[in-house]
Amino acid sequence: MKHTSSIEVQRVSKRYTDDPDVAPALDDVSVSIRHNEFFTLLGPSGCGKTTLLRSIAGFEQVTSGSIQIGGQRVDHLPPYKRRVNTVFQSYALFPHMSVAENIAFGLEMQGLERNAIPTRVKEMLALVQMEHLARRRPAELSGGQQQRVALARALAPRPDVLLLDEPLSALDLKLRKEMQVELKRVQQEAGITFIFVTHDQEEALTLSDRIAVMSSGKILQIGSPNDIYERPQHRFVAHFIGDINFLPGNLRHCTQNGSLFQPEGLPVEIPCAPSAGLEAGKLQLAFRPERSKLVDPSQPHHLRGVVEAVLYVGTATLYQCRLANDVKVMLRESNEGAGAARPVGSPVAVHLPPHACLLMEA
Repeated sequence: MKHTSSIEVQRVSKRYTDDPDVAPALDDVSVSIRHNEFFTLLGPSGCGKTTLLRSIAGFEQVTSGSIQIGGQRVDHLPPYKRRVNTVFQSYALFPHMSVAENIAFGLEMQGLERNAIPTRVKEMLALVQMEHLARRRPAELSGGQQQRVALARALAPRPDVLLLDEPLSALDLKLRKEMQVELKRVQQEAGITFIFVTHDQEEALTLSDRIAVMSSGKILQIGSPNDIYERPQHRFVAHFIGDINFLPGNLRHCTQNGSLFQPEGLPVEIPCAPSAGLEAGKLQLAFRPERSKLVDPSQPHHLRGVVEAVLYVGTATLYQCRLANDVKVMLRESNEGAGAARPVGSPVAVHLPPHACLLMEA
């Protein structure tokens, strides 16, 4: 019987010391990861994402809780008895072997029939589009090509799950973006579950079917890239994923048709979309820089301020503005024409459409 989840992590904790004053590396973590899903563990250094990955692989023994892969409990099993494979930051290719020999090595250790190995190697070379480089050695390959070989070698034994621990971090920016496209293609063609660890928000949004945002050993939110970016449930998630502004203030009233928010120190009320579960009182309003709009300061009912800095980033111009209540916000305008940027020191007003406003607990 095929299980609906590829991996089930249930109430897993990991402690490296019995000292109660030292926080656990993993703190009561639970997550279900689906078959053939590109699932990303995202968070800053030290948040527990790699510890969770290593626990699934069997390189770390959990302190409590359970881990199931394909319906089988595996947290008591050594790594070689789990149907998973791992691609690390360091590709660890054998320098004296060719590309084809590197891919074949794991199959030989696995005990695959000798006459079946060349066929499997050929399949993996085709999957990562490296048939023409089969005879080359790692030193003759680029960083991106080495990453593909490591990926092919890990996929060759046909694991149920592939674990990837920041495999693109050693590549330069342009190559990393190219490899993101390749990695997603390989995952879809291979048809297995990928669990990907990264601290790069853009990488997570680009690659993932779902993302788990982690902090201090806990999972704060799980959702699609759109859910995580558009509907963050915690201030940490909102702040960590992309750029965002926060305005402290008070929610005057909340109805099914919408709300009115008054920022501290400003004589304006900002219409907001309805927010379930929030009551009138002290809250904070969050908005993305690209969802706001700079307008003529003479228009009423807007946030007024002054431009303090202007940053040209090619496709857009970023404005840092200081509002009348001394709060700084960042705004983003697309560069759709050859118009001049607003100069530093110029007065502006900020328009926030109701759908752009996120209300969060203070």
